[in-house]
Amino acid sequence: MAVKEENTYEEKKSLSFVEQIVEQDLAEGKNGGRIQTRFPPEPNGYLHIGHAKAICMDFGVAEKYHGVCNLRFDDTNPSKEKNEYVENILNDIRWLGFQWGNIYYASEYFQKLWDFAVWMIERGDAYIDEQTSEQIAAQKGTPTTPGTPSPYRDRPVEENLRLFKLMNDPATPEGAMVLRAKLDMSNPNMHFRDPIIYRIIHTAHHRTGTTWNAYPMYDFAHGQSDYFEGVTHSICTLEFVPHRPLYDKLIDFLKEMNGETENIHDFRPRQIEFNRLNLTYTVMSKRKLHTLVDEHLVAGWDDPRMPTLCGMRRRGYSPESIRGFIDSIGYTKFDALNDMALLEASVREDLNKRACRVSAVINPVKLVITNYPEGQTEEMSCVNNPENEADGTHTITFSRNLWIEKEDFMEDAPKKFFRMTPGQEVRLKSAYIVKCTGCTKDAEGNIIEIQAEYDPDSKSGMDGANRKVKGTLHWLSADHCTKAEVRIYDRLFSVENPSADDRDFRELLNKDSIQVRRECYIENYAADKKPGEYLQFQRIGYFMADPDSTAEMPVYNKTVGLKDTWAKQNK
Repeated sequence: MAVKEENTYEEKKSLSFVEQIVEQDLAEGKNGGRIQTRFPPEPNGYLHIGHAKAICMDFGVAEKYHGVCNLRFDDTNPSKEKNEYVENILNDIRWLGFQWGNIYYASEYFQKLWDFAVWMIERGDAYIDEQTSEQIAAQKGTPTTPGTPSPYRDRPVEENLRLFKLMNDPATPEGAMVLRAKLDMSNPNMHFRDPIIYRIIHTAHHRTGTTWNAYPMYDFAHGQSDYFEGVTHSICTLEFVPHRPLYDKLIDFLKEMNGETENIHDFRPRQIEFNRLNLTYTVMSKRKLHTLVDEHLVAGWDDPRMPTLCGMRRRGYSPESIRGFIDSIGYTKFDALNDMALLEASVREDLNKRACRVSAVINPVKLVITNYPEGQTEEMSCVNNPENEADGTHTITFSRNLWIEKEDFMEDAPKKFFRMTPGQEVRLKSAYIVKCTGCTKDAEGNIIEIQAEYDPDSKSGMDGANRKVKGTLHWLSADHCTKAEVRIYDRLFSVENPSADDRDFRELLNKDSIQVRRECYIENYAADKKPGEYLQFQRIGYFMADPDSTAEMPVYNKTVGLKDTWAKQNK
């Protein structure tokens, strides 16, 4: 019995605070024991890894407690929204491994929200304000001083109804008037000081066209949409903590309009807030990400340097590695700046289990095995993934003329240099032991060819071939490989926390965040790999084929190195 109690305690202790709240609500029988969450993105850009944290929470809670998570597009601002963003959001959620119960759009509720606003006007709880946005901001006061009432606050109901109808007339200019809830201009919570709940936008909506010219604000649409759909737990990030009293107040109004006055606190969404995901050396602001794309400071939303999910997918991150990273950092009530190295460690750990091992030389120099017969070749067997025997093997061709990495040769090497140097033996991976006999240089003194001799009795797998040498190098047959382009990425920004820097964020971009190498070679087996297939270039790092690849020139993105060398280089 004691062991059972201890295990239960440990299990409870490992729950996030959100899960603890959900379990408490279930234990108390709230909402009839039903769990329903939602993921509500605005389709005004592409999802980034910060959204992935919310996706994992929203869908994960529903999955864990046998509920449902719906996808709802918060499409209340047509000036920024596109079907392109809708489609990419759907793709990203699927890629992360989640499936929604239903798809909803806030625009489906525009008539209901309009009717609700009319009801508030008729009760005297909303009014039309014709002040400018600057005047409204000024008369709202400050967190320590109360606001002053709008001169339009006590307008007659009939006049407010007439003007509200006029707000939806295409002839009424944008900014001419807004609808405000009449709440409390002295409330310490600034969101309660007669918030704007409707404004005029003359942009065709991506779903409703020009039917509407007056659109609800986020605070007026979000909680009501949760209520319409039967959401039980509205899980969001910490910046919505001060919005929660308004969220609850407007739902109280809505329940009252529907005649639910007896048990007004029953069967209602409960808003819970957790910390956002922030990463070093990048930004999560959609406005800034838009700027990077619109001003062509990056190659698009799916640029592999971007924190977008499509960028990470193109770079070669696996969805499992992203989910593993999010699980590792957890959910709290305190904002933090997470180190990019933690994400990369998660990617590295996951790809080690799934990536196919192949050979590639990205900074080549010719190696000639002078005692290997001219024209002779051999097929050497290579294990696809030592972490998973079921992945099988493939072969790579060995010949007299090879490519190796320039960094693997040194003519005058220090004592602890265990790679190729005159008079020293090394093993060519999956092939033979060779001894360097010299090198050839051009007129400028650059090494253009290395010579070595092989030991015919040292082939990997042969009896007696296991004599020990201290270095093992990867290689490619110069006549049996494919030329390739390799793109190597560094941090997008040159400072750890660009969001906290007072300078224009454009000035903080890392000018060396991408290197493109076009004189690289890969084994032919790897040349057939497609985007979505994970590769390890042996001794170099993890890579993935890029959609820019052609039959003549395959292109590979470096996902992450085999080790975290970035932190050491930048100490």
